[in-house]
Amino acid sequence: MSSEEFRRNYPACRDLLRQRIAEPAPGRIQLLTGPRQVGKTTLLLDLARTLANRASYVAADGPEARVPGFWERLWTVAEATAAQRGLAVVLLDEAHLLPDWAARLKGQWDRMRRRGLPVHVVATGSSSLRLASGSRESLAGRFERITLTHWDAAAIASTFNISADRAIDLVVEQGAYPGAFAYRNDPARWAAYVRDAIVEPAIGRDILALAAVRRPALLRQVFGVCVSAPAQIVSLQKIQGLMQDAGALETIAHYLALLQEAHLIAALGKHSMRATRQRAAPPKLIALSNAFLAATQPVPAAKFGADRARLSQLVQNACLAHAWNAGQSVTYWREEPIDVDGVIEGSWGSWAVEVKLGEVQTSDLRGLLEFCRRNPSHRPLVLCDASAVARLADLGVQGQPWREFLWSGPPGALGNERTPRGVRGKARANGSRPRATSNPRRPRQLPGSRKKGAAR
Repeated sequence: MSSEEFRRNYPACRDLLRQRIAEPAPGRIQLLTGPRQVGKTTLLLDLARTLANRASYVAADGPEARVPGFWERLWTVAEATAAQRGLAVVLLDEAHLLPDWAARLKGQWDRMRRRGLPVHVVATGSSSLRLASGSRESLAGRFERITLTHWDAAAIASTFNISADRAIDLVVEQGAYPGAFAYRNDPARWAAYVRDAIVEPAIGRDILALAAVRRPALLRQVFGVCVSAPAQIVSLQKIQGLMQDAGALETIAHYLALLQEAHLIAALGKHSMRATRQRAAPPKLIALSNAFLAATQPVPAAKFGADRARLSQLVQNACLAHAWNAGQSVTYWREEPIDVDGVIEGSWGSWAVEVKLGEVQTSDLRGLLEFCRRNPSHRPLVLCDASAVARLADLGVQGQPWREFLWSGPPGALGNERTPRGVRGKARANGSRPRATSNPRRPRQLPGSRKKGAAR
């Protein structure tokens, strides 16, 4: 993640923009990017209401943007507002749709800086790829990028006034798109919304608008393979073999990078101290919203709870995507025959995470404990059912109910105090209250956890 990029959910992104608008103007241009249908336009309209007569909201895809002189009038109004009220905020929605938008915005920003005009600029775009590429070419040093990422369970619960447990269920079963919330009880209509309003525009317009995509059919097939194998380690050669069209491995890797930049798929690298091993290792594919999995690989509601293997796969994908969307660095680790589902590093701390639903056996922890033995700076954490936390405590390994993780991250992470009583209460009822993170008990090594001849 770039040092100039912040990944935030809707409430945190709103608070961050308000904070930056309160700074002395003119500040750097705030570029708000992110997936489709997560509320970027809604956020700008919210800011416009809060700022009242100091804000100028314009949509580059509206009819007024086609009227001659639109661009000049926008800045004339901003200058007049700044002179009268001491501050003006230009809220430019869908900025990438304007011809040569980055160069024109650069010219206006430079002029305001020279004249010392108290004007802030916030620009958004559904096509995050085009917005990012344009800003890198013309606005270097003049902007700060904020990513409004996929919603989490806490944002869904607070916005739509539903229980924490119901919000967590939705994140796992259907993702957390606010626009799809109204269709949550109509699976066919819900799936059509996700495909037609989110996936198809992102692949069919945003990514394909780039000249680098020369084989659109291959790109769609790569996305199809990714959503059919969530939270799985898949080599590029295997992806190539599963596709109908033959494609060079470099092209497939490039398309995976485009899908990641479009906030659809994350190709997790292998955790290793050696960069060459990181690049050579196959990626672990994560759908950044479980909505993509449900829309393309639907599971009937009657079979969802009964299919424990599918549920475990969806929970692991949701947990790793939650960490990624929260701005953490997420990788995986594997040294045959043992592995770790996820290695999380960032503001949450350094964690080695294993996702295990159902009964936890000692053999399930061998990879986790071996990794932590080699990397003592990382703490082991098993995301499990609430009933299994006490069993893990007896083994000296910290466990956390996966529902609690999807609500507030790992124990001690920022925002963990917001864990709802319903979720936390269930953990206590099963004897699974997380132990304090200060001075954590060192996990004991299980018999045979270090394989003979294993690479150090």
